[in-house]
Amino acid sequence: MYAYAFLDDFVLLYPVYAVLFAETGLSPAEISSLFAIWSVTGFALELPSGLWADVYSRRRLLAAAPALPAAGYALWTFLPSYPSFAAGFVLWGAGSALRSGTLQALVYEELSRTGAQDSYARLIGRSQAAGTTAVLAATALAAPVLAAGGYRALGVASAAVALLGVPAALALPESRGAGRREPGRGYGAVLREGLGEVRGTPGVWRGLLLVAALSGFDAMDEYVPLLARSTGVGEAVVPVLVLLVTAGVTAGGLLAGRGQGRAGPLLALAAGCLAAGAVSGRPAGMALVAVAFGIFQWAIAAADARLQGRIADGSRATVTSMAGLGTEVVAVVIFAGYAAGSRWSGPGPLFALAAAPYVVVAAALWRPWRGRD
Repeated sequence: MYAYAFLDDFVLLYPVYAVLFAETGLSPAEISSLFAIWSVTGFALELPSGLWADVYSRRRLLAAAPALPAAGYALWTFLPSYPSFAAGFVLWGAGSALRSGTLQALVYEELSRTGAQDSYARLIGRSQAAGTTAVLAATALAAPVLAAGGYRALGVASAAVALLGVPAALALPESRGAGRREPGRGYGAVLREGLGEVRGTPGVWRGLLLVAALSGFDAMDEYVPLLARSTGVGEAVVPVLVLLVTAGVTAGGLLAGRGQGRAGPLLALAAGCLAAGAVSGRPAGMALVAVAFGIFQWAIAAADARLQGRIADGSRATVTSMAGLGTEVVAVVIFAGYAAGSRWSGPGPLFALAAAPYVVVAAALWRPWRGRD
């Protein structure tokens, strides 16, 4: 599982693909449209992929997922053009959708079969830390690989590493069958079962909202470089401050599964750290931001584990994908809000304002989880 997570995020093209698009001749508007295609694809396929994972083999879907972006990287490498870039983002978005919800469902179900479901948050958190580490490693290696072999070397390496995720996925256990469609388990039946879970199972609706809110607010990490630059440091220091925050996220993932009953107080603390660090306007304030993002990462795993504990195995991927849909909606709201707010304020006040929703979530988590909405 850790290998699968690492290989999924070890994309050497990631730090420079926007530059590749620009050097191919694309305008900023065309590049933005590619990102929109990426988001729309993931959003459109999120729920259907969850239904598929509950009807067919989850392990086989996880094995197919890395092959799709690998094909996209190959298109970018050997046929660089707007249509190829667009097709690549469609493939990347489809691969992400196949994985989203499916991995959580498979891992929790297999753990529960052996009575080890209490380990879920720890395993998920560590896999997220493995993914963050992969991003750091890919970022560090991108420059020397680009200098040695150009974009073609980056593309070939990215595709090859992604394909290694196929055997990693096939090595995962799956006890629910050999991938055949279950009799009487059509998409409509699974969707009705999932909706019934949300409406009728205590705690599921609230759990969906919490997972979507926490994961969606995490979109603020896209603006961390802007916050770092606003502290007045030189351009060369910005990556160091971003690395500090990334280290905090990694630590939060590694600590997942511990102290889950303290989610409310810790999230309130994180909100305070985020606001204080952001408005300080000093490089040292980024240490507080790193603490905040670490707690946020820890809380996402805790909320996910609580949600998984209340979902039936038959519709687990479908319900988890509903949380993924909510995450995308919250993320879009964050992006739109930041874009609008940037007209009148700098990154510091905007990050401080973003701490307010975490206070609301903290209040929701503060009271004990008693299995009711």
